[in-house]
Amino acid sequence: MKRAVFVTLVFALALGLGCKSGPKVIKIGVAGPMTGDQAKMGMDLVNGVSLAVDEWNAKGGVLGVKVEIVKGDDRRDPKEANSLAQKLVNDGVVAVVGHFNSSCSIPASQIYHENKVPQISPASTNPQLTQQRFGSVFRTCGRDDQQGSVGAKFVLQVLGKKRIAVLHDKTTYGQGLADEFKKHLGDSAQVVIYEGIIQGDKDFKAVLTKVKQAKPEVVYFGGIYPEAGLMVRQMKDLGIKTDFVAGDGVIDPEFLKIAGDAALGSYLSFGPSVKELPTAKRFIEAHQAKYGEIGPYSVYSYDAANIILTAIQAAGKLDGDKIAEEIHKIKYDGAIGTIQFDAKGDVLKAPYIFWQVQKVTGPDGKEKLDFVPCKEQAQ
Repeated sequence: MKRAVFVTLVFALALGLGCKSGPKVIKIGVAGPMTGDQAKMGMDLVNGVSLAVDEWNAKGGVLGVKVEIVKGDDRRDPKEANSLAQKLVNDGVVAVVGHFNSSCSIPASQIYHENKVPQISPASTNPQLTQQRFGSVFRTCGRDDQQGSVGAKFVLQVLGKKRIAVLHDKTTYGQGLADEFKKHLGDSAQVVIYEGIIQGDKDFKAVLTKVKQAKPEVVYFGGIYPEAGLMVRQMKDLGIKTDFVAGDGVIDPEFLKIAGDAALGSYLSFGPSVKELPTAKRFIEAHQAKYGEIGPYSVYSYDAANIILTAIQAAGKLDGDKIAEEIHKIKYDGAIGTIQFDAKGDVLKAPYIFWQVQKVTGPDGKEKLDFVPCKEQAQ
């Protein structure tokens, strides 16, 4: 009888020790459009996070445990984003880098918040994301109220234009950015047309015909590169000879591929050149060696992943509230510079500048289209 009791106690003790043992792997989610016309952006996020995770694993992981990426495709659809968020939670991720689109990040953030899973978006710029004040939602990029203000100042001060056509793709990001741009124009310009198009459509000639009749000096577009590329091509076909101005959803090499020479002269807002930042040199070299040319949001996802992993290390445990608390306290020297967050989860510093599509001479001596920072910026 005594032997039976002893064996039972030993077995119970073994179970107790097993329960106290740490995790075998730490899972980090990466969410975005991995298929479809925005797949390039989703894979840019994955590559940035993968590079950060590989570097941590090479040093022994986090809390002495290997880090694993769980990637998910939201297909740029809010309903898919909700389903994906729940799946990532069920898969046991402790934090998420994503989503790309604001229309996906905002609904998914509710699920992450309810399940105490911190979220850092490297690309969702709609102000609503952090205005929810969940305490566990962050972004490494700027906001559309900042970007819209810079865009309006650039059109008024630098381009000196007053008659503006404002178009958007009816999404949370696209329409939100267009509305912020329009708001910041104030009474200093005349919005001669304000129209929406459908994301995923290919033919915009009906709305562009209205634009041509309104005779604007500038067409401002809130949306993403697949539609923007087709739009500038069709503007050229219709003989619309006005400046094309857009936001950070357009500044990607895919825009140049879709638009061709019709993209020449386009103005696009985004952050400063990563390639000129001394802090990004190591990241760029590592990314190019492993994945090739960096995408616009590769560095933002790289820094987002590093912030999450640094916060987990500081927290000392896989507790979502504690990890979020450490993210709020962090002063992280990343590839894009020093990153700190305010109480809402926004970065304290998010500079926007304007870029222009120009012809440049490549290393092979041939001319090609590329994005070049504008010499004159709005004040």
